[in-house]
Amino acid sequence: MTPRTDADELTEQPRIPLSRRRVLRAAVGLIDRDGLDSLTMRRLAQEVGAEAMSLYHHVANKEAVFDGVVEVILEEIIVAVGKVEAPSPQEDWQAALRARILTAREVFLRHRWAPQVLQTRTTTSPVVIAYIDQIVAILRAGGFSFDLAHRALHVLGSRALGFSQELFQPDGAQSADAAAAVMMEQMADRFPNIVGMLADGVHEDPAGTLGFCDDQFEFEFALDLILEGLERRRAAGS
Repeated sequence: MTPRTDADELTEQPRIPLSRRRVLRAAVGLIDRDGLDSLTMRRLAQEVGAEAMSLYHHVANKEAVFDGVVEVILEEIIVAVGKVEAPSPQEDWQAALRARILTAREVFLRHRWAPQVLQTRTTTSPVVIAYIDQIVAILRAGGFSFDLAHRALHVLGSRALGFSQELFQPDGAQSADAAAAVMMEQMADRFPNIVGMLADGVHEDPAGTLGFCDDQFEFEFALDLILEGLERRRAAGS
């Protein structure tokens, strides 16, 4: 047996202790790289260089992992929105809230699978509650009553967190050009208005989550309509 040398000891990397935080961050990295279906306890164990059974000391099961990765993403959002440069809510609540929501959206677009997981959770994370509490604080500072702030949250829905349903790309979706061509060829007689809209507005957007239009523009367009409408209600004292 070859004796160990001082050089061997110096080059040997210290073992990073396993922790819940490390397991969850590894899960986020695995899903980012290989997709939601890639997450199994065995694959996750391989990611952290441990035995699968070791994970159960930190996460009870796969559902607990999903609960945890939602926390990781939301904590990433909290950090990101904490760095946003925007007017104070008292000065311009719309600009303050808009900047916050679009910053949260940037995080979700880095983890496009996260909205799907978030919407399947059966309990609300305290981190989500903290985030929403801060949105209510912005609305209140901007002159909203609690009643109108409550209504605003209902209107914003998931947009308050920076995503909407159209973030989800159907599995096996065709390219924009092919999908539009099929629609216009097969359904022109039955759905002339939809076909006309597609013919007028559809274009290829490979970088977008929808694939057939500028989804960032559409998200901001809808968000601005909501914020402008809420401001009219606030100013009217509704």
